[in-house]
Amino acid sequence: MLKLFRGLKPFTIPIAFILVLVAGQAVAELYLPTLMSDIVDLGIVRGDTAYIFRVGGLMLLVALVDMGFALVTAFLSARVSMGFGRDLRRMVFTHVEGFSLHEFDIIGTPSLITRTTNDITQVQMFTMMLMRMFVMAPIMAVGGVFMAWQKDAKLTWVLAVVIPVIVAVVALTATRAMPMFRAIQARIDRINLVLREGLTGVRVVRAFNRVEHETRRFDAANRDLTAMSISVNKLMALMMPVMMLLMNLTTIAIVWFGARRIDLGEMQVGSLMAFIQYAIQILFSLLMVSFLFIMLPRASASSVRINEVMDLAPGIRDAAGARTADQERGHIEFRNVTFAYPGAEEPAVRDISFNAKPGEVTAIIGGTGSGKSTLVNLIPRFYDVASGSIRVDDVDIREMPQEALRGKLGFVPQKAVLFNDTIANNIRYGREDATDEEVAHAAETAQALQFIRAMPDGFQSMIAQGGMNLSGGQKQRLAIARALVRKPEICIFDDTFSALDFKTDARLRAALKRETADSTVIIVAQRVNTVMDADRIIVLDDGRVVGAGPHRELIRTCDVYREIVSSQLSEEELA
Repeated sequence: MLKLFRGLKPFTIPIAFILVLVAGQAVAELYLPTLMSDIVDLGIVRGDTAYIFRVGGLMLLVALVDMGFALVTAFLSARVSMGFGRDLRRMVFTHVEGFSLHEFDIIGTPSLITRTTNDITQVQMFTMMLMRMFVMAPIMAVGGVFMAWQKDAKLTWVLAVVIPVIVAVVALTATRAMPMFRAIQARIDRINLVLREGLTGVRVVRAFNRVEHETRRFDAANRDLTAMSISVNKLMALMMPVMMLLMNLTTIAIVWFGARRIDLGEMQVGSLMAFIQYAIQILFSLLMVSFLFIMLPRASASSVRINEVMDLAPGIRDAAGARTADQERGHIEFRNVTFAYPGAEEPAVRDISFNAKPGEVTAIIGGTGSGKSTLVNLIPRFYDVASGSIRVDDVDIREMPQEALRGKLGFVPQKAVLFNDTIANNIRYGREDATDEEVAHAAETAQALQFIRAMPDGFQSMIAQGGMNLSGGQKQRLAIARALVRKPEICIFDDTFSALDFKTDARLRAALKRETADSTVIIVAQRVNTVMDADRIIVLDDGRVVGAGPHRELIRTCDVYREIVSSQLSEEELA
């Protein structure tokens, strides 16, 4: 947790001010019982009305100062803790944005969501309580003991008995609660996972009539979290009555023994009242510490989970001597590239070598699981190669800054991802400074202009989260427009045309040929019609290149390609 608290450095001045105010509040509260004792013992006994009003006025002033300190402290501690939570969320999100896909696989998206929201909230709330109680509790406890000893030294043995008992109760509760709070956070991860899968896969769930199954699955995760939460709250709930019982027993003991001392003339009534107040303040300070210890286990468990994210170093980083290409524009070269996913027994692709040049269309085709998407995902450095190298403009991509490398690319993934924003802003996501004319031109090239203009607000129409109000083909065309608007040197289409009908596919490829005449185009496709006009077709089978060349040459020389073609085209089309 101390590692996270380094993030409080920008708030040093307000925190120092808070601690001063808290110290002042504690001193004011310690001073009030003494004033009350003076009124009872000196003012009332002597019948000195002027003294009562004078000291009573001072009590009122101290109480108002105490209240003012408390209000300002509450406001500032809330501001600081909320600011700390804001900065911590930004730090975690920024760090996660630098992860490669491998790091996302290690922690998992549901767990990352929980850690960025619920876990940070737990640390944030503990920080607020800590600033308000960390200084006040020790001052109240130590100061209360000192002031009580001054009032009557012999009665302090009551406090000497009860304080160790309270400390033992708090320590025992915190020790048992720590692992339970860790388990709660893990169960929140699980419930987020089940909920996210149920919501994102709702079409599959309904298509296979598995609503009841998913309901039971969520109910099991929910009950598991509920049971653990009830267990830990039972433990926490037991602590409060025990603390109140000890406080009340302490008060009874003080009154019992204090009354006997008053009867013997060894103590004044006002001193006994002040002693009771100091005892309550001491016990209340220990109660505040117990509140901290109630929150500490959960905040500690959450801080460990947050630190796990922050300590996970991105596997893909810019090289120390990063350099950019100066001569060529868009030339890609694979040199004996081999790559295996972490934990996999066999490489996904192996010994891949080919060139893709500006002004040419390079297509990649093969059966399911042959490594097509894996191959193109290596170009933007979503993963790093195990051996060999990928060179862009004659520079190894591991030696290029990631920003410079990806600035050359217009990447359209296999699954189109759109954001909850207007259509124009989704297209402009590819280049923020794109004009309205450029956005419209990109949409026209992507064959999306017709359906956009048919929408009520045109380019200002809102897209639902995940593009749920669009068809698969519409989402794909907007994703293509987003890539084209940045006018990239390299265009990568990862099975982008699969959701399009043959007529739209043909029109789109004809428009792309004009638009990307000077760019390097790489197309991953399942359909032969999409790739047969490419300058070069790379045929993959089980992660290896089994053929490379134009369509007619591969028909003659590559059995795998001929098998793919014969499964999709008729004899007349082949002829």
